[in-house]
Amino acid sequence: MEDNKSYTRKKKSIKTKTSANDQLIKIANVKKEEKRLRKSYVEIKDNNVLNIIDGLIMRAAYMRIQLEIYENDLNIAGYVELFTQSEEVAPYERERPVARLYNALNKNYQSIIKQLADLVPKQTKIESDGFEEFCKE
Repeated sequence: MEDNKSYTRKKKSIKTKTSANDQLIKIANVKKEEKRLRKSYVEIKDNNVLNIIDGLIMRAAYMRIQLEIYENDLNIAGYVELFTQSEEVAPYERERPVARLYNALNKNYQSIIKQLADLVPKQTKIESDGFEEFCKE
């Protein structure tokens, strides 16, 4: 049997614990994303709709920032890793748990963004670019 060490690959360093500073940066980025998303809904005056939108915006902002963190991890370490149950069995490639988390979170994020997009106020006033007036002449 071959030496199993020949199958091992050097893992890239991934930070698994976040520092207090990292958490503060994440919170600041979530707040920044919330502010960006809220700009699309300033015209809505109905409090019931605003309550729904507020919850969706908070979730969407968090999800987007978390997705970026997962993307950075996946860009560094990839979507698959070598895995073995014991030293007697040759390792095989398997999907990294963070890849599964990323895919599930991305699906949910897309769903929330669709809900938010459906709630964006429609433009009632169509601005003229002057083409109609030109054609009438």
